[in-house]
Order: sequence, then structure tokens, then C-alpha cells
Amino acid sequence: MFLSRIYLDLRCREARRDLSDPYQLHSTLCRAFSPSEKKCPEGEFLWRLEPEVGPSGPAVLVQSRGKPDWAAVGVSGWLAKVDRALDLTERLKLDLIDIGQRFRFRLRANPCVKRNGKRLGLLHLEEQEAWIERQALQHGFMLPGPAFGKSAESARQNVAVRISHEQMLKGKRRSGDEIRVYSVIYDGFLKVTETRKFVESLQTGIGHGKTMGLGLLSVAPG
Repeated sequence: MFLSRIYLDLRCREARRDLSDPYQLHSTLCRAFSPSEKKCPEGEFLWRLEPEVGPSGPAVLVQSRGKPDWAAVGVSGWLAKVDRALDLTERLKLDLIDIGQRFRFRLRANPCVKRNGKRLGLLHLEEQEAWIERQALQHGFMLPGPAFGKSAESARQNVAVRISHEQMLKGKRRSGDEIRVYSVIYDGFLKVTETRKFVESLQTGIGHGKTMGLGLLSVAPG
């Protein structure tokens, strides 16, 4: 499992188009993992457009099963910079992760509920906190300690997470159909409770909207 950080060049028209349409950005990223005439294998990679913009431009974090071939994207000037891919299996020592380990994490996700066959975004802070708590239980971790910036009177002071960058992501399929997915970024700390489930969540992501840049659970020793 590899982690790459790439920076898109805002002087490139195709890069600006991809940054404005996450569905199109996903399609462009697919070229680094599969020939253009073939469908990209399901679950081959997860990605996230980071909210911070550095001196090299907007950064995209890409986690993949194999090493990407960025030259295969085939767009001159699309990339401003590419950091060396990290071997996450070795860096995080996935085979040695154990119950009780703590990590810092970031996740851009679609907190939602399903009603009458439709997914509805959760817009209130308490609902968003409850959603990540439910996901933690399902994916082998818990959120210890008080939430960032919360007072002692907070009703949910056990949730160690900061929620920010609320955004309605919009994309367009080749058919012309519009895609709209509500998203927020979760930053915080977690503690592993079930090793197998936790490692699987790192590999396959959390929640819906993965083609729109959601679901990548990125962690670092905390």
C-alpha cells in the first residue's frame, strides 16, 4: 500500500478543470493506475484534495495498492510537483498494529443517513459527531478524549475530533448527470479497538463517495 502526494499546476487548464470537478479529477487519476482503454480496477486507489494550498499549489493525497505511473496521465503541465511515494505497509507497520495504539487521523467524508432510499447529508455538528462515532465502532477504532475547542459543558465531550471545511462537492458524469455530495473534514485522534477491522478501513476507506475524493482515512502515529 503506497501513499503519494502530488501538486497540480494552476497554470494548466486541465488541472483547473479537475480541481473544479472531483469526478473528473478521479477519472484523470485513474490513468496513473490503468490504461485509458481499460476500466480502472475497483478499490485500486483512494484520494483526497487537501484543504491547504502550499507554495507548489493544491495538494492531492493518493493512497493506492500499487505504485502510480504519473507520466501515464498524459497531460503536459498538469503536475507541479510529485513527492516520493511512501510504502505505508512498512511505514505504519500494518502487520504489527495492535489494540490500544493511538493515531492522529484525517478523513474527508459524507456524513449522511439513508431515508426513503436516498442519502441525506447531516448538517448539524452533533449529527456529524454521532456519525463519526458510529463509523469508528464499525471500523475498529474509537475516539478518546475531549473534542478540540469544546467546553467542559459539551454534551459530546468524549469525541476527540474537529470538524471543518463543510462543502457540497459537485461533479458531472460523461452522461451529463450532475453529482452532488455533501462533505466535511474530520481531524483528530483515534485508538485502535479491533486490529483487522481497522487495517481494512485503512485499505478500503470509510463511507460513500470515493470517486468524489471521500473516504480516505489517513493516519500518523499520535
